Amino acid sequence: MTSNLPDRRKFIKQAGVLTAAAALTGLPATAKVNATGNKLPAWKGFNLLDFFSPDPVQHRQTPEAYFKWIADWGFDFIRIPVAYPYYLDFDRSKPIRPEDVYKVDEAAVKKIDALIYTAHKYNLHVSLNLHRAPGYCINAGFHEPYNLWVDQAALDAFCFHWGMWANRYKHIPASKLSFDLLNEPTMRVDMNDQLAKRSAVPSDIYLKVARTAIDTIHKISPERQIIADGNNAGRTMIPGLEDLDIAQSCRGYSPETISHYKAPWVYKHPESLPLPKWPNESKHEGKQLLTAEYQPWIELVNRGGGVHCGECGCWNKTPHEVFMAWFADVLGIFAANKIGFAIWEFDGDFGILNSGRADVVYEDWHGHKLDRKMLQLLQQQMK
Repeated sequence: MTSNLPDRRKFIKQAGVLTAAAALTGLPATAKVNATGNKLPAWKGFNLLDFFSPDPVQHRQTPEAYFKWIADWGFDFIRIPVAYPYYLDFDRSKPIRPEDVYKVDEAAVKKIDALIYTAHKYNLHVSLNLHRAPGYCINAGFHEPYNLWVDQAALDAFCFHWGMWANRYKHIPASKLSFDLLNEPTMRVDMNDQLAKRSAVPSDIYLKVARTAIDTIHKISPERQIIADGNNAGRTMIPGLEDLDIAQSCRGYSPETISHYKAPWVYKHPESLPLPKWPNESKHEGKQLLTAEYQPWIELVNRGGGVHCGECGCWNKTPHEVFMAWFADVLGIFAANKIGFAIWEFDGDFGILNSGRADVVYEDWHGHKLDRKMLQLLQQQMK
């Protein structure tokens, strides 16, 4: 299932062209193909956090009913952010060692297989992402044995993991599965401090890491669609990757004073933040400012590059009315430029189910609390 499809008469006329394009690109025949425009389908869906934690004890299991609801509501995409230690077999009572990074637990990997195949059962495209890779994660909470941006051993391990996934899934067509190399690259002063100062990765270092991993994957699976998250936590487009046959992933979190209002993992003193508004006239924030911020991504789309927003949404402390007004502008920009998106989680604080917002009148949905207004806002982008 894809969004923004031509009407029936136009579809009949274009079917031959789309089928030919699909044969060349590996994209589904129903995907909208643009001569100059986004080379990715405008996939729309959610992140599923089953393997987000490095600790298997904290493993979630998405019910199969969720996949059905996602598809029935018109979405066609899920992103799976994975912490690599989740699927390793090592002594978790001690800090992980470099040699432990290669000890893959087949039983744990099969659980990732199962989620992917369940998504495919409902015709959902899957993007597999290393949210925590050897030597780097934007989140604290796990002590890495080295630094991906500095140490060759970390880069070797990073490529080992992507080589493993490329081999394991080389039978799955590009229309069903893509790889998202690394979640939100940054440089961090202290990898163990969640609130440590962050900055963009120097472009030469980012390009070296990305290109090495891309080469690893494409030697095994040449047709695999690869997506690279923007630099500086996904916010900055990467010019040096344009010549490679990959796409890039932006974020839908700006400004963080709205998307992450009172989030303790973002702000040292979250309770001191002023109540957010949208647009905030005192700071001249509004859709025009958002459009300017996304302009580099829009220009990449206009040059025929591939862009998708791998994460977007809003934590549940922002007033719902403010969230909806702001997010309508974000989604409007994406829709105008044929950029798809994935909400950060389906069920939970950012999601449309069980978000825990205090100012929402929820609809009972099979025993879950559904934010119908948020769902309708998302569905408007699929018309």
